[in-house]
Amino acid sequence: MRMEDRLERMIFASRWLLAPFFVGLIVAILVLLVKFAKTLLALVLGVWGASDYEAVIAILTLVDTALIAGLLLIIIFSGYENFVSKLGIGGHEDRPAWMGKVGFADLKLKLIGAIVAISAVELLKAFLVSTQYTDAQLGWKVAIHLTFVFSGVMFAVTDRIAEGGKATRLLAKPGASPKEA
Repeated sequence: MRMEDRLERMIFASRWLLAPFFVGLIVAILVLLVKFAKTLLALVLGVWGASDYEAVIAILTLVDTALIAGLLLIIIFSGYENFVSKLGIGGHEDRPAWMGKVGFADLKLKLIGAIVAISAVELLKAFLVSTQYTDAQLGWKVAIHLTFVFSGVMFAVTDRIAEGGKATRLLAKPGASPKEA
């Protein structure tokens, strides 16, 4: 076997070095589950003594935790399928429709979309207890959120421009179809 072939096989096999990262993200989801259960239990046990704001903050914390867990699951599924190996679950009835179809660009957009949603929930929580923050602190929270929103829009625009460039190149090829992109 040639040296180049061995090197290429080693490089290809190195994709398995990513698998422990995805296992670690599964552990992170378990940690989030424990935190979710703790917050939910505190909400249920304190329902009679908690103010409306405290209840809403606890519920928003649960939503935030669920969004983060969902984001981690998307990263685990699509990251593993894009970089390590296809998941051998075939036509399982519970297989999400998007699995196997989320490329790296789609993953970036899902990631920034989830970050914007999480940031919006955090901003809403801050506004519900705005007396605990100075105007400058609230201003920074809004600025950070708008930075995430702007970043998300820019990701979407650059991906659309890149996709438009592919479509233009395909149309320039005689007999090329958009499915060849």
